[in-house]
Amino acid sequence: MSATVIDGKAFAATVRGKIAAHVARLKSDHGLTPGLAVVLVGEDPASQVYVRAKGKQTTEVGMNSFEHKLPADVSKDELYALIAKLNADPAVHGILVQFPVPDHLNETDIVAQIDPAKDVDGLHVVNAGLLASGQRAMVSCTPLGCLMLLRNQLGSLSGLNAVVIGRSNLVGKPMGQLLLGDSCTVTMAHSRTRDLPDVVRRADIVIAAVGRAKMVTGDWIKPGATIIDVGINRIEKPEGGTRLVGDVDFDSCAKVAGAITPVPGGVGPMTIACLLANTVTALCRANGLDEPEGLTA
Repeated sequence: MSATVIDGKAFAATVRGKIAAHVARLKSDHGLTPGLAVVLVGEDPASQVYVRAKGKQTTEVGMNSFEHKLPADVSKDELYALIAKLNADPAVHGILVQFPVPDHLNETDIVAQIDPAKDVDGLHVVNAGLLASGQRAMVSCTPLGCLMLLRNQLGSLSGLNAVVIGRSNLVGKPMGQLLLGDSCTVTMAHSRTRDLPDVVRRADIVIAAVGRAKMVTGDWIKPGATIIDVGINRIEKPEGGTRLVGDVDFDSCAKVAGAITPVPGGVGPMTIACLLANTVTALCRANGLDEPEGLTA
């Protein structure tokens, strides 16, 4: 069997097209433009690249992009004051503080300062609680992107066995809740799961989000299963330099799976697309308008 390679880059472009169309309608029908504010603290090179990409894609779909760059030694009080200002700004519908932040700042405390209605990264405890209780929430972007890819590939997920490898607040836990919401039977696996390969072999859907390069191999996979690889790991190439790989050994798993996401080009492009989708959703909810179809959980 040769797996279908799920093209996250192409699907993300389709999602952005839907977002652009919805933004255009919001402007023409209601005079409203979604606004995304991104806060970058310090000079982390990877974060700078991400923030530039987010800003570019935000403006490309017709939204307003607000970037706030703060020095690495910014005080907690200064950062919190900026977040409070953004919370109160009616032109800002989504707020994202780019992580990681310098060591003197606490990520959990930062997220707690963001208005849950503008928490487009879905990390606030209010949104986590709403999601866990089956209520309407802002959903973390990467799990939302994974869910969209799965729905597009498989249609209904009802009754399927899903294994999520990884229990982080950013991906693993919300991913499990989203799959439950789509009526999957969900197993949450992690570093202390006994007989992990045997657990994974029972899965129709495998979400790998553990942060270990090529950990999941083909002999772990049920024939025909769908694999969503969230991992991003940089490894050395034999000829020198580095390359990106996922948590899944792509070559061996692709021989067994029915469908699989590559790294890069799978889940990654969906994360920013879902950040934009969440910002549009936040504006719609704040104004009692219909949410964009197919772009929410």
